[in-house]
Amino acid sequence: MDDQDNGVTAPGQFGDQAIANGEDTVPAAGLISQYVKDLSFENPNAPAVYQNQTPPAIDVQFNIGAAQVGDEVHEVVLKIDVRAETDGQVAFIVDLSYAGLFGLRNIPAEHVQPFLLGEAPRLLFPFARRVLSDAVRDGGFPPLLLEPIDFSQLYLQQSEQQGIQPNVGDFGQA
Repeated sequence: MDDQDNGVTAPGQFGDQAIANGEDTVPAAGLISQYVKDLSFENPNAPAVYQNQTPPAIDVQFNIGAAQVGDEVHEVVLKIDVRAETDGQVAFIVDLSYAGLFGLRNIPAEHVQPFLLGEAPRLLFPFARRVLSDAVRDGGFPPLLLEPIDFSQLYLQQSEQQGIQPNVGDFGQA
C-alpha cells in the first residue's frame, strides 16, 4: 500500500512550500472557536412599549477589538450596541460582544491587523447577527435583521482617515 492510500502525503506534493528540514512556512489563518462573550437585553418600558404602534428608530453601533491571547492565537471581539426608541421612549437596548479565537501562523506582520480587523469580523458577523436577532425576538419584538457589513472596506476607510497606508494583500478582500 503506498502513502497516498492511507492519507499520508509526500512533502511538497501539493506545493505547500514546506522546507526540506520540516519547517512549516505556509501562511495559515483559521477560526478556532467562537462564542458570546457578553450579552445584555434591556426592555425598560415593558409592557407599555408593546402598546405603541409606531415603529422604533433603531441606532446600531459597531466596535471591533483584537488582542493576542496566546502564541499565534488572537481574540477578535465584535461589539454590537443597538438602541431602539419610539416616541422618545426606549423600546429595547441590546449590547452584544461576540468573539472568536483565530489562529495565525506564518502571516506577515503587515497582514495581521487587516485580517483581524477586516476579515475576522466578516467571519463572525453572521453568527453575531443571529444571536442579536434571537435576543430581540425573545424580548417580544420582531427579529432585528442587520444588513451585511463590509468590514474590510470599513477597515480601509478608517486606515485612510488615520493616514495609515494599509497593506491588505490577500486577507482584506471580502
